[in-house]
Amino acid sequence: MSRKEFTQVRRDPYSLIVVLFLPLVQILLLGYGARLDANHIPVYVLDQEGSQDSQALLKAFQASPYFDVIKAVDNYHALVRAIDADQCKLGIVIPWNFSERLDDAGRTSVQAIVDGTDDNSAQLAEGYAQAVVATYASNVQLDWFARYGLSQQATTPLSVDYRTWFNEDLESKNFIIPGTVALVMALMGALLSSLTIAREWERGTMEQLIATPVTALEIMVGKLVPYLGIGLADATLCAVFAVGWFGVPFRGGLGAFFLATTLFLIVILGIGYMISVATKSQLGASQYALLVTLLPTSMLSGFAFPIDQMPAPIRAITYLVYSRYYVSALKRIFLSSAGIGDLVPEVVAMTIYALVIGFFATRAFHKSLQ
Repeated sequence: MSRKEFTQVRRDPYSLIVVLFLPLVQILLLGYGARLDANHIPVYVLDQEGSQDSQALLKAFQASPYFDVIKAVDNYHALVRAIDADQCKLGIVIPWNFSERLDDAGRTSVQAIVDGTDDNSAQLAEGYAQAVVATYASNVQLDWFARYGLSQQATTPLSVDYRTWFNEDLESKNFIIPGTVALVMALMGALLSSLTIAREWERGTMEQLIATPVTALEIMVGKLVPYLGIGLADATLCAVFAVGWFGVPFRGGLGAFFLATTLFLIVILGIGYMISVATKSQLGASQYALLVTLLPTSMLSGFAFPIDQMPAPIRAITYLVYSRYYVSALKRIFLSSAGIGDLVPEVVAMTIYALVIGFFATRAFHKSLQ
């Protein structure tokens, strides 16, 4: 039965596309497209003073990899029009008395106008701008203290030394791409397994399948084992691609990775198999499979949206989403060197899901034409 299923996959162009090209295409698209970072943010500036101090601040923005100072305007209305026309995402206004206030009190302010049509980009632009200004202000403060013979230690007795673990550079690809592996496994496993029984109905071979001297359980195992092997191969390919191409760290153990992936695939394949039994059309089965697997994985697993930021009722629902535990396991395996012993909650949850789904899947198919 497994050999027959492998032969069908090999001879089916649609299945070959799903097996060979879908994982790479999806991880490339999401790896490059689903970025929460922002680089080269276009900036317009209005320097109302034009002094050496104001130009030093603008040079700090030009030196930052996050900003591109593309134009300097001479009036406020031109800056507003540029933001309205989407010519820039950030406008910097330096007041006419910028240097004077720096010399007198060592304190002044600049205005930053942020395009908020994209809230994520707006927050990043604001944060990056604050970092640039803070660095510039620190240098100015040192000069001001030295000029007036003041002790910086007496004025600023406390400082904070930040250190980020696991994703030191806070690169979004490092937590998006591990989640992408879960998305690829859900999509590929659901699409392939949802066609197993529906294909027999559409090709008129169901009578032959029922007449074979194998039990319903053996039919299910024979049909799903090939896809389990294909899924593990695709997961390995995605992990190699994530590490080798995108530079995502892989700090955990291979045993933990394959154990979590196997349990997740059992759940996905079992769901797809039950849908295939209930739906005698390959098109309908694939659509139902995508609805049941892809949407929860993309929306409620923590892949795209942080679970701890969701409303309490939605957070409660996420505990019922099997993909949540696999996405959590993948992120910990890739980024925080987690082994099997560190993934007990995730492994236990996925094991329970695998047992429950497996139980219902074994009773879904009956060797009968009714």
